[in-house]
Amino acid sequence: MDGIDKRNRLDEKPFSYKISKDNTVFIEFHGKRVKILKGKEADKFLKRIEETENDKEQQLILAKITGNFKRGNERKK
Repeated sequence: MDGIDKRNRLDEKPFSYKISKDNTVFIEFHGKRVKILKGKEADKFLKRIEETENDKEQQLILAKITGNFKRGNERKK
């Protein structure tokens, strides 16, 4: 995983997620909802999250799923 997060932005834990009763996953970036996963996509995501060993791996998965968060020009608010 070296070289992926060169500026250590994922150490700040900018991403979070919440799971609803019907297994819908809401992904947030600094508290702002950016993606919703349902059905098979949500199940696949939850399986990947369970397999992670640490918070940084979880943050990387969340960043990759959101898609357009790798350009370095994201604003915090």
